[in-house]
Amino acid sequence: MTTSTGAAPDASRRTAAVGALVLLVAAPVAGAVFVLGNLLALIVVLLGVSIAAAFGWIALTHRGAPRAFALIAAVVAFLAVVVGFVTALAVRDALIGLALVAVLIFAGASLSRIAVGGRQGRIRGGEVAQRRTGAAERAVLLMNPRSGGGKVEKFDLVGECRARGVEPIVLSPDDDWVQKTVDAVEAGATVLGAAGGDGTQALVATIAAEHDLPFVCIPAGTRNHFALDLGVDRDDVVGSLDAFVDGVEQRVDLGVVAGRVFVNNVSLGVYGEIVQSDEYRDAKVKTSLDKLPDLLGPDGDAPELRLTGPDGGPRTTRQLVLVSNNPYELRRLGGFGTRERMDTGQLGITTLCVESTAEAAQMTALGLAGQLDRFGGYDEWTASELVVEADVPVAAGIDGEFVRLEPPVRFSMRPGVLRVRLAHHAPQASPAAAMVRADVATVRVLWNIARGVPTPS
Repeated sequence: MTTSTGAAPDASRRTAAVGALVLLVAAPVAGAVFVLGNLLALIVVLLGVSIAAAFGWIALTHRGAPRAFALIAAVVAFLAVVVGFVTALAVRDALIGLALVAVLIFAGASLSRIAVGGRQGRIRGGEVAQRRTGAAERAVLLMNPRSGGGKVEKFDLVGECRARGVEPIVLSPDDDWVQKTVDAVEAGATVLGAAGGDGTQALVATIAAEHDLPFVCIPAGTRNHFALDLGVDRDDVVGSLDAFVDGVEQRVDLGVVAGRVFVNNVSLGVYGEIVQSDEYRDAKVKTSLDKLPDLLGPDGDAPELRLTGPDGGPRTTRQLVLVSNNPYELRRLGGFGTRERMDTGQLGITTLCVESTAEAAQMTALGLAGQLDRFGGYDEWTASELVVEADVPVAAGIDGEFVRLEPPVRFSMRPGVLRVRLAHHAPQASPAAAMVRADVATVRVLWNIARGVPTPS
């Protein structure tokens, strides 16, 4: 049964919906034709890359002669795949086939967005609740001048703030970020903003949430993952300041680990163990190669991490436990590594455990085939809380900052506690939110639009 809460779609949206349905159906058909027409070559590719991955695992987990031999074997196997693919397959036809599938998907996605009339969040879970805002009564922007290679100075954020009536506070290396933010609140700030990397954003966002003040994220860091998932245009640092004077406000979640807020994710396992080494900063590759055999090799001593899986059963791994503030898109290329929503109230949890060359080869083959969830050492699920047990302090990367946490390591969510303001002209959606999925929910919505069924406004 369909509930009508809005006006019937006009002719242009209905036409776009019909076109999107045709293209989204045609794309997998074209893909299937390509796969069947080149099945033997694709099987050989999967086999060759899996063999290369198996030798690569040996190279990472051993030293000396075994590492050298495995590395050579991995390179030879990979080159054999490339040469075999080029010589045994009509590469031109393969590229044409892949290009056709890509064009069909892109065109179908574009028409789908026109038909739906906005972000794809309307298809799955509804549109994010927002309200329009005007100029802040007293806005304060705290800036880290060292972030992003000096973006604060490069874009003259101090001058741009003053032009918008925003008070700029540039912090020095010796300043206490938390205290400076609290001082701004006590001085009467009605909107808080942070210009810097994700660690900076987390500190100021924590204080904003505690005082229920709106928060503005200015992408003045290096990667700005939090800004990307909020829907801030990372290439428009100055334009993002408009959130203080003409924007939209929405509520998002914050994650908590060991009593500390994180805006993106927390990584536990081998990566954290390596990065916390004193030598890592000056010699990343060398340090990683030196330490991996000790952590993952036959006699590896990486700490065992224990937790409860989605089925209620125990899970153990030494490689990776990734816990995020809302789940990441990790299965599809479109929007990969970003979050579709920031208001689900759920932790995204991913674990990975690879213990042998055979498992490394199997994981690689299944990953290339888009079936990573069939690999026994991989799990991905959501939960409102999580506890990770270990016998020693756990190396953790919290929004890019590496620390050691005493077990048990407890994770939880603070749903909807942060009032985020975005510039009215910002994308207001992450790549994952803008992505069109050729799934049942999308087809159902497009079918209703094509039939002229009224849709929620």
